[in-house]
Amino acid sequence: MKNITVLGAGLVGSLLAVMLGRRGHTVQLIEKRPDLRKVKWEDGRTINLALSERGWRALERVGLVEEVKQLAIPMYGRMMHNEKGDLTFQPYGKEGQSIYSVSRSQLNEKLMNLAEEEGKVQLFFEQKCTQVDLEKPAVHLTHVVSGEESILQPDILIGADGAFSAVRSAMQRTNLFNYQQYFIEHGYKELTIPPKRDGSWAIDKHALHIWPRGNFMLIALPNPDGSFTCTLFFPFKGEVSFDKIRTQADVIHYFETYFPDILPLMPNVAEEYLQNPTSSLVTIRCYPWTYKNKAAIIGDAAHAIVPFYGQGMNAGFEDCIILDQLMEKYSQNWEQIFEEYQGQRVDNAEAIADLALQNFVEMRDYVADPKFLLRKKIEAHIHQLYPDLWTPLYTMIAFSHIPYAEALRLGKKQDAIMQQIMATPSIEEKWPQLDYKTILQEHQQ
Repeated sequence: MKNITVLGAGLVGSLLAVMLGRRGHTVQLIEKRPDLRKVKWEDGRTINLALSERGWRALERVGLVEEVKQLAIPMYGRMMHNEKGDLTFQPYGKEGQSIYSVSRSQLNEKLMNLAEEEGKVQLFFEQKCTQVDLEKPAVHLTHVVSGEESILQPDILIGADGAFSAVRSAMQRTNLFNYQQYFIEHGYKELTIPPKRDGSWAIDKHALHIWPRGNFMLIALPNPDGSFTCTLFFPFKGEVSFDKIRTQADVIHYFETYFPDILPLMPNVAEEYLQNPTSSLVTIRCYPWTYKNKAAIIGDAAHAIVPFYGQGMNAGFEDCIILDQLMEKYSQNWEQIFEEYQGQRVDNAEAIADLALQNFVEMRDYVADPKFLLRKKIEAHIHQLYPDLWTPLYTMIAFSHIPYAEALRLGKKQDAIMQQIMATPSIEEKWPQLDYKTILQEHQQ
């Protein structure tokens, strides 16, 4: 068995520590922030999680499904709010299918507790990584309060330390390492819809709410306490942007103009807006994800993506599943484990990064468009008629284990078919009578 250091005790690092401990390895789980279970991480950058099938599969693997379901709220579709306050509901999948809103911090606490219960995992908090030596490997740490310095020299080092990973940074200085980061022009800010006086939810709790406004949008996900965590995705610069809103009066005017239906539900919006940080959104692509048989990166450290497909955590959890399966298959052959791990995951990470960027455009620009809504209705109709021949892209991503790269490939093929269907004259009237089976068979030839 190996002595393994996991840098980063977020969701992915904590889950991985559980899996490693259960395989008999001794694990040090290192986190630069205080213990979340004692001191809340007040960074204003939580973005509620959308837990879908891939994430549930990972939680099932470690026996946490029932506990997490107590914290999670099912969301059966998108609830669109136009500027007049009119609502349109768009189901995510078949009747009864849902993704789940869950608090990042509560889920993280569950995973930390489970890691600690393993007996093979030690958690260390307020330890800042100041240097990584991949060759030994070694991690140089400084306690953020006392300033005490220490060095860990594990057999294997795994970086689960997020988009600005120290482990990946060390890898970037090695030969033949490719790296790219891309910031979109939009940032985000967290806001809140508090519960009603009776503790209930002010809007439908079983939907992911979206206020699409062209170049920007607001979304809201439900919390068990009756509140909603809202996230405003907004350009940093421009005529309507973070740069232009500087006073409480500016905030109120902005919400009166673009989100009049939600303003009465957010009594503290001006104070929250000015108080909460504005954060950026980055996509990270890199290769390789491993260094010899000594170090690896996982989750956001390897493939940070924008949150618009709700797959960041789910993709990171799927990384953990793959690593766990490979440990089961190859036991102590870490060279083989690491080689197959990145071989299976890199293309899929690229695919979900592309899909997340595409979905941002869909969510803010198209979800209120009648033609787009008709297209989604037709896709659902085809899936209902011929489930073996057609599965909508969103269903493949959120409600299956089809590899992301394969889902993207099939999605492109289906997009070509839908473009043909939508070009049918008077499609608005003719769509229920079209011979979809023949259309699909023609494209399979």
